Amino acid sequence: MMLKEMQKLPEAVQLIEKASMMYLENGTPDTAAMALERAGKLIENVDPEKAVQLYQQTANVFENEERLRQAVELLGKASRLLVRGRRFDEAALSIQKEKNIYKEIENYPTCYKKTIAQVLVHLHRNDYVAAERCVRESYSIPGFSGSEDCAALEQLLEGYDQQDQDQVSEVCNSPLFKYMDNDYAKLGLSLVVPGGGIKKKSAAPQAKSEGATAPTAEEDEDEYAGGLC
Repeated sequence: MMLKEMQKLPEAVQLIEKASMMYLENGTPDTAAMALERAGKLIENVDPEKAVQLYQQTANVFENEERLRQAVELLGKASRLLVRGRRFDEAALSIQKEKNIYKEIENYPTCYKKTIAQVLVHLHRNDYVAAERCVRESYSIPGFSGSEDCAALEQLLEGYDQQDQDQVSEVCNSPLFKYMDNDYAKLGLSLVVPGGGIKKKSAAPQAKSEGATAPTAEEDEDEYAGGLC
């Protein structure tokens, strides 16, 4: 705590980690986990990478004690920091671990939200196949296939595949996406389809914009109604 007051945060965190190991060795894992979480909060703004590691360590302690709700909460903190740091490969794995735990404790609605987060992360990795697989695998989660989350994700993937930026933006601006955790909401708002948003299906409406419109059959008849002279 004195090192914290002196703004020597890395040194403070080092001692907290040492203390947490001693708590574990002495059979007080709860205190060890609390110490690690405190260290994560302390260093989060200075060294997010170290904070991720500390939150993951805390989650492991809780998981070993079969306290899954506390474990998944800490994994969530780690996932959000990974997204904030644009470490999308690691974020995708971390969110999958969260989703597995939520499924284990039968918190299915949160599984749906984690699927949205996964899909956004995979699309930012430019991995459409992985995003689609996440949705497909989530059909096995009770209630997912009839949920608004599922419908929105199917619409999002269709828009992304069709390079329809308007459709993608419409989904990502919906309340379902905008009111997610801030880090995921930002991913949605910044999502750009491949090709810069030039729709595959945009060729048809363009034909009208060039020059005059083609005459109708009725106009053709009127033009020659008085004969050719």
